[in-house]
Amino acid sequence: MTATDPALTALSQGWCALSLLHGRIDAHIEKALQSRHGLSVREYSLLDVLSRQHSGPGGHLQMRQVAEAVVLSQSATTRLVTRLEDRGLLTRYLCDTDRRGIYTDVTEAGQALLAQARPTNDTALREALDEAAKNPELEPLVRAVEELRAPTPAA
Repeated sequence: MTATDPALTALSQGWCALSLLHGRIDAHIEKALQSRHGLSVREYSLLDVLSRQHSGPGGHLQMRQVAEAVVLSQSATTRLVTRLEDRGLLTRYLCDTDRRGIYTDVTEAGQALLAQARPTNDTALREALDEAAKNPELEPLVRAVEELRAPTPAA
């Protein structure tokens, strides 16, 4: 493929549309979460990911896994964890079986804030998708997002 190849151009246009959709959604949710709950999208995402941990086998995420889930570098994730820990929303402790491992859990205050923020996040997401669907370039992407379903565990 060359830079003038129509397939490459279409691919680039599709990527630009996807990036535009993501940016609009992210900005809309950020504004809603910040104004109503004092949370950034990244902070909300981190609380959400960590709230889904459990105490069973494989239930606690390593910092690398958390970083991948919130799409940040490990160092940025560590700084984010520290900020939320300073706010009393997270707590860290050593792993019982591996003293090198550090776990992060959402505190009761963090769980309460997350519960308050979740409807705001969901409403802002719906609003952003509805607005984006009015744009003919973004409408097919909105439809695709709406049709996505969480994978079901294999039986």
